[in-house]
Formats: sequence, C-alpha cells, structure tokens
Amino acid sequence: MVNKVVLVGRLGKDPEVRHLSDTSSVCNFTLATNESYKDRQGNRVDQTEWHNITIWRPGLVGVAEKYLQKGKLVYLEGKLKTRAWDDKEGNKRYTTEVHVDQLQMLERSQDAASSTTPQSNAGMSGNSSQESPSATDHTVSNTPKVDDDLPF
Repeated sequence: MVNKVVLVGRLGKDPEVRHLSDTSSVCNFTLATNESYKDRQGNRVDQTEWHNITIWRPGLVGVAEKYLQKGKLVYLEGKLKTRAWDDKEGNKRYTTEVHVDQLQMLERSQDAASSTTPQSNAGMSGNSSQESPSATDHTVSNTPKVDDDLPF
C-alpha cells in the first residue's frame, strides 16, 4: 500500500509552531494549490484546493518557523493522516492533514536574501537522515528538483 502526497503550493498563513511539554514541537499551516481548466463554453476556470499541513520532524519544524511565511511557494512530500475529535456539542468530527516528511523552499526568503552567506539555492529540505540543517547548508540533494514549467 502507498500513502504518499506531493504538493507544490503557497502558504495560506504564517506557520504556527507549538512547543509541547515533552520538548517536541509541531508546526501547522495551510497550503493552497491551484489548477485551471476550460469549461464547456471555453472559459478558463481557476480552482484552489486548501490543504492542512502538519510538520512533526524537529529539523523541519525549525526550518518552517524560521523561513516560511504566508504566500511563499514550497514543495512538500508527506502522507495523509486523518484524525477524529469531538466538537463542543459532542459530535465526532474528522480532519485530514498532510504530515510532511520533506520540504523544499522554491523561493528565496527575506532572511536568506539579506544574508551575507553565499547560497546556490535558498531552498530548505529535510528527511529522516537530516534532522537539522546548518545555517549555511540550505539544500539537501536527495530532494527532486521541481520544474516550474508545468506540462499542462
């Protein structure tokens, strides 16, 4: 069985990081992806899908907290997780989130642009073998490069 999600989109809000009592942290934000198509009359229709994003990996939480902000373009890989909860009236509710395993910034952040450290790529990525990138190492090569020219 495969549970894998790959998204390229823009942050809908600044990341919200919560530091939990057991010294772990979690980061949440929304991500917008867009697609367009032509309707029967030939008019272009743009459709936006909103995704709930959750990051638990310590290195990626730090990257998201420091470098991501509303409107930034990112590449994400992860898996879908659905959790249940009870609302105030006692009704069972469900929410589906993308739990991120890898993250790649596709735009230079303001912090990186004003930095005096030379960078070949302002992207950040992470995976299970790289918990926390150093201040000068902003790219991990095992993340696939995303081509901006979409084939459709």
